[in-house]
Amino acid sequence: MLQSKYDYPDLKRIQTKEGRKYTDGTGEPVPSVTTILSATSDKTALIAWRKRVGDAEANRISTESAGLGTKVHTSLEKYILEEDWDSFGTNVVSQLAKTMTMEMIDKGLSKVDEIYGVEVGLLAEGLYAGTSDAIGMYEGQETVIDFKTSKKIKKREWINDYFMQGCAYALAHNEMFDSDIKKVAILMVDREGNFQDFVIEGNEFDEYCQLWSGRLADYYSL
Repeated sequence: MLQSKYDYPDLKRIQTKEGRKYTDGTGEPVPSVTTILSATSDKTALIAWRKRVGDAEANRISTESAGLGTKVHTSLEKYILEEDWDSFGTNVVSQLAKTMTMEMIDKGLSKVDEIYGVEVGLLAEGLYAGTSDAIGMYEGQETVIDFKTSKKIKKREWINDYFMQGCAYALAHNEMFDSDIKKVAILMVDREGNFQDFVIEGNEFDEYCQLWSGRLADYYSL
C-alpha cells in the first residue's frame, strides 16, 4: 500500500498563544490550517452547547473524544506503515477504538490503492502549513485523505471546514510538488461502527478551494 513518490519534509511545529504554527522555509512561523479555520469560524453553536451541558461536562466529552480519535489515528498510521497496530487495551475506550479502526480499515482503506505518505507535512510558503493524515490514490485518483472519528456520522452540510481543510492541503501539495490533486476524501467512522466517506472533486473541489481562500483572507485581516 505504501509507495514512495514524493519527498515529504519534516515540518517543525510550535505552539503559540494564537494556536499551532509551523516554521516555513525561512524559519518564520506560519499558522496551521486548523488554527486559521478555528479563528474564522462561527462558534455560536459551540458556545451554546458548552452553556447547555456545562464547562466540566464539555471538557470531559472533548477530552474523551480527542483521546479516542488519537488512538484510532495512531492505529491507522501503524497499519499503513505495516507496524503492530492491533495493540489495544482492555478498557472501554480502547476497545471502542479497536472497533472503529477495524471498520475504517475494512470500509475505508479498502478503497485506497496506494498511499504516498502518512502524517504528511505540507506548506504554502509564507501563508500556512499543516499535516494531512494521508496522501494517496483513492478510487483511482490522487487524493488528500483525512480520517475522522465522531460520536455519530455527521451530515454532509456540517463538515464544510473538513472539506476546506482538505483543499488547503491539496493546494499546498500542488505548490510544493507540482502535483495536480483535485480530490479530497473524508473517511469517517462513528462509535456505533458506521462508516461513511465524503468526497469532493471537480467543480465542488474548486468551490471549496475558493471558500478556503476566503477564510485565509479573513484570518490575515483579523
